[in-house]
Amino acid sequence: MEIERDAMEYDVVIVGGGPAGLAAAIRLKQQAADRGRDVSVCVLEKGSEVGAHILSGAVMDPIAINELFPAWKEMGAPLNTAVTEDRFLFLSKTGSTRVPGWLLPDCFQNHGNYVVSLGQVVRWLGQQAEALGVEIYPGFAAAEVLFNEDGSVRGVATGNLGIGRDGEPTDNFQPGMELHAKYTFFAEGARGHLGKQLIARFKLDEGRDPQSYGIGLKELWEVEPSRFKAGLVMHTAGWPLDSATYGGSFLYHFEDNKVAVGYVVGLNYTNPYLSPFEEFQRYKTHPAVSAFLEGGRRLAYGARAITAGGLNALPRFTFPGGCLLGCDAGFLNASRIKGSHAAIKTGMLAAQAAFEALGDGRAHDELQAYTSAFNESWLREELYRARNFKPAMAKGLWMGTALVGIDQVLFRGKAPFTLHSTKPDHAYLRPAAECSPIAYPKPDGKLSFDKLSSVFIANTNHEENQPSHLTLKDSSVAVVTNLARFAGPEARYCPAGVYEYVKDDAGADRLQINAQNCVHCKTCDIKDPTQNIVWVTPEGGGGPNYASM
Repeated sequence: MEIERDAMEYDVVIVGGGPAGLAAAIRLKQQAADRGRDVSVCVLEKGSEVGAHILSGAVMDPIAINELFPAWKEMGAPLNTAVTEDRFLFLSKTGSTRVPGWLLPDCFQNHGNYVVSLGQVVRWLGQQAEALGVEIYPGFAAAEVLFNEDGSVRGVATGNLGIGRDGEPTDNFQPGMELHAKYTFFAEGARGHLGKQLIARFKLDEGRDPQSYGIGLKELWEVEPSRFKAGLVMHTAGWPLDSATYGGSFLYHFEDNKVAVGYVVGLNYTNPYLSPFEEFQRYKTHPAVSAFLEGGRRLAYGARAITAGGLNALPRFTFPGGCLLGCDAGFLNASRIKGSHAAIKTGMLAAQAAFEALGDGRAHDELQAYTSAFNESWLREELYRARNFKPAMAKGLWMGTALVGIDQVLFRGKAPFTLHSTKPDHAYLRPAAECSPIAYPKPDGKLSFDKLSSVFIANTNHEENQPSHLTLKDSSVAVVTNLARFAGPEARYCPAGVYEYVKDDAGADRLQINAQNCVHCKTCDIKDPTQNIVWVTPEGGGGPNYASM
């Protein structure tokens, strides 16, 4: 059925209302005001409101926001807690060893940075953008890239609303809207649905290392005042993961007795029995961690994939008619566990390139100035110094730590060698027959919890009568290959209880997909060993609603 869609025209359309997308919108409007010109800018945000889908640790380097808003303190930006202390621990099952401060490489030094709720920062950026005249449409998911006849990007279309689970329009049907632009920016975050398509269509990753990812799980706690230390930043490596598996934790004290505690597991792990969620719950029971949390109250939970390949895996990020920003391309610095400053900077660089192009009367061409400006920026230099971190840590905890020490301490990130990754994360999973099952302890309801109670406090909601946004290329693969060969890893790598294997009426196994639980972390799209699962956008406004993550 051919569906007629209304169209709106803008100079720049931005997909994603996170730090990258909003910084780009703000910078475009700032330049327009400075030059006395009018530039029309629209931001589409799939979350129910700006910030609803934002999840990060987060310790924020203010270098980029200093450039975007030099007077951000006076303007009331929610960067309220300066880092006061860094701690890095190597954990054994019951003990810990603290690394002396003088041995910590620069990437783990956080003096001058701030512990923040990135969701609150993004909400503030959204207010600044709207005050400058940016049109922001929350609850509208960009579902399709539109192309001109010459193959350049023309814009995007939002998803249709009111499509039933059977794929047919319901009485509440509303067609999507087309948004056409001279330039379209994609700032969807890690493993962006449309960004992934654009990388494939324009072969943007040709000649690059395969992208590497981690899954980051986070809880927000209110702890007892006697256990709280504003500005404390603590990271750990080691237990509960084995020494061959990349991962580590963060524990950040910010304000009002609030502590952000989280765990990151590299998605290049090999054992299909590993559950990142269970590893996170187990980690919190360690004495070095529980000492902060005991007697406290868990307020929120969430999970999100992290793009961690760095400069070696960074795709070409411009193409005719548009570009990729922030984690949609992979600008995060994994060695620092920081990406928000990089996202803001890339948004500003892309905005500057587009503004000049618009001033020259150009449209739908490639913004080469964005690439040139990045190559000359402090961000490129920072990512260059971090280029060996993820490939080094993929060699195991102890070998990786030694290599990072040589690279970051001895050579300060300018070693005369570059390490590389050779295969995508999903290719690392070994058959279950070659691996040992992992016995995880039952949650105690005080420090550790189950998935469903966690999903509940992620405030996740999807309109039930809609097609599943978790699609399978071949429905038979789940049982024939994933269950038979890999013991059904979907049930473990998903942090929200979306996937489970159940018996049908005839007693045969089948994969049940509980799409309403999805927190949009994208782990399934990345880690599925057969790449049979494809995450697509659900109706706009669905998913988690992170109040202050």
